[in-house]
Amino acid sequence: MLASRKLIMQKQNKNKKFAKIFAFNFIYTEEHNMKEFKIAVMPGDGIGKEITEPSVNLITETAKSFGVKLNNVLVDAGAELYARTGDAFPEENFEEAKSADAIYLCAMGLPTVRYPDGTEIGPQHTLRKRLKLYAGVRPCITMPNLPLPLKDERANNLDFVIVRESIEGIFAAPRKGQLDTEDVAYNAIKVSREISEKLFDYSFKLAQSRKAAGGMGKVTCIDKANVLSSMFYFRKIFDEVKQKYPDIVADYSYVDAAALTMVRKPWSLDVCPTENLMGDILSDLASALMGGMGMSSSGEIGDNNAVFQPTHGTAPDIAGTGKANPTGMILSGGLMLEYLGTKFNSPEAVKASNVIKQAVKNAYAAGGLLPYELGGTSGWKEITAAIDKEIEKLL
Repeated sequence: MLASRKLIMQKQNKNKKFAKIFAFNFIYTEEHNMKEFKIAVMPGDGIGKEITEPSVNLITETAKSFGVKLNNVLVDAGAELYARTGDAFPEENFEEAKSADAIYLCAMGLPTVRYPDGTEIGPQHTLRKRLKLYAGVRPCITMPNLPLPLKDERANNLDFVIVRESIEGIFAAPRKGQLDTEDVAYNAIKVSREISEKLFDYSFKLAQSRKAAGGMGKVTCIDKANVLSSMFYFRKIFDEVKQKYPDIVADYSYVDAAALTMVRKPWSLDVCPTENLMGDILSDLASALMGGMGMSSSGEIGDNNAVFQPTHGTAPDIAGTGKANPTGMILSGGLMLEYLGTKFNSPEAVKASNVIKQAVKNAYAAGGLLPYELGGTSGWKEITAAIDKEIEKLL
């Protein structure tokens, strides 16, 4: 599919004080009456610059097959930009990303490039906080024919979602505070009614949509309400919100018990909202259940904006070698199409999303694919080509 259609890229250079924004509008030689969306594409650093282009092309081509046109604008940000200019995310670049219907981001940060205080370069965190992207969606979907850590056959067909509250919790105030001294340091946990209600509403609505598609229809609130008063308040709001969704089962789990469940019987989970740090840790555990970070996708959802990105890092040690795994990036693009279809009432975008997700499963089910990080020899070219081949079959 990628080789069968001609892409014309129109490039506009905008010289700025600190950085350049290169705008690529993907215009096809044949014009149709299409639903159009503006997508801010942010490759970032390391392998991000390697796997973004093939992933974007695959997602754009698939969407186009369903009458959905993605106008992709390349937005520069990250550690490499900071090293060159002293600014990791210029304000004009942020505004460009903010104005998009969705943001498609790969990976940002480098171990050798830090701010003066020693912290890592992370424009993705800036997006999360400034755009109030409160729902961090972390699907756990296992693929066929991979060496997975759990031997139970049911672990080969996992399909649950962690919904990480992404702008509050213990990460709300990560820097040094007024109570800190040379001998003791504190970080406070923030739980607000406004954000918690939005998080739980999103989780219950997600469970409803999954139930309509044959899912369990269950939401499990993961917290530490037996120890922390902030988590007791978190659960109290959950109890209030669940009253609006009598068709969905409301369940509870302390975070330590949830970690145990994810190892012993993860197939019993469906939609799992949780606090920021807890979600950060549990979503990495979920990635391990899938085989690794390269297999894992994510979405950061707010009221007006959303970011979609794989959960892996920039992996500078393999950048440029062709060994990077694009699966998480491609699945994140599928999540983006689902978001666009739902938010902007475009059933065609949802159909394109379903094709992406099914094609990824079919590509791994066909055999012959094993990413480098799982001991194989499949790099981004082989994986992208296999998924593209399966997309062709489904169209």
